[in-house]
Amino acid sequence: MDISRRNLLIGTATVVIAAAAGGGYYAWSQSRPPATPAPAAPGVTLASASDAELMAPGPLGEQEIGSATAPVTIIEYASMTCPHCAQFHEQVFPEIKKNFIDTGNVRFIFREFPLDGLAVAASMLARCAGPDRFYPMIDGLFETQNTWAVPGEDGKEKLALIAKQAGFSQEAFDKCLADKALFDKIVEVRRRANEDFGVDSTPSFFVNGKRMTGGHEISDFDAALGGANTEDTPPPSG
Repeated sequence: MDISRRNLLIGTATVVIAAAAGGGYYAWSQSRPPATPAPAAPGVTLASASDAELMAPGPLGEQEIGSATAPVTIIEYASMTCPHCAQFHEQVFPEIKKNFIDTGNVRFIFREFPLDGLAVAASMLARCAGPDRFYPMIDGLFETQNTWAVPGEDGKEKLALIAKQAGFSQEAFDKCLADKALFDKIVEVRRRANEDFGVDSTPSFFVNGKRMTGGHEISDFDAALGGANTEDTPPPSG
């Protein structure tokens, strides 16, 4: 996808989300969310971001896993309705966790970059699930994406079914999606990523403050992390 089309996509999504926030309701998508561009040809290109600004927590605080003293920090920006994001979390993330996070070499941070109203709602539910259940909720939503990321009001109804399976009551579901302060913070995380860090597609990754482009396979992360596979490194004590 060329830059002009990507900018149009980002701008349009921002207007839709902002309009929903201003009106005090959520604009449920009337069609399947536009697919994000497929990853570029294999290979890793790194482009610098402002480290201090990028690493500063946004209004929601960070949802992270891994050692706080890990030498490498990976930041992901993802939309819950993005098929490529779901593919990454199902196929690649488990390897990153095993090889790098569980060994104490990587701290992983997930940040919201919703491309439509339904993605905002799914992100809100993950936040409402609480810190201990955030990543399990993210994993569950990506695993079931094909069942709830559907056009129109059906998307909201199917998302409610997934939430109930995760332990939400209908009251808790409605209360979460009515939390305008939470909604506004998610929109701000997205705006900050786009305007300050140039994020224009999902998933997008930063490795120690540098933008990673190209393929998002485990081999690409191996390369971005210096080619070292650390799965045999013992985890930190304690």
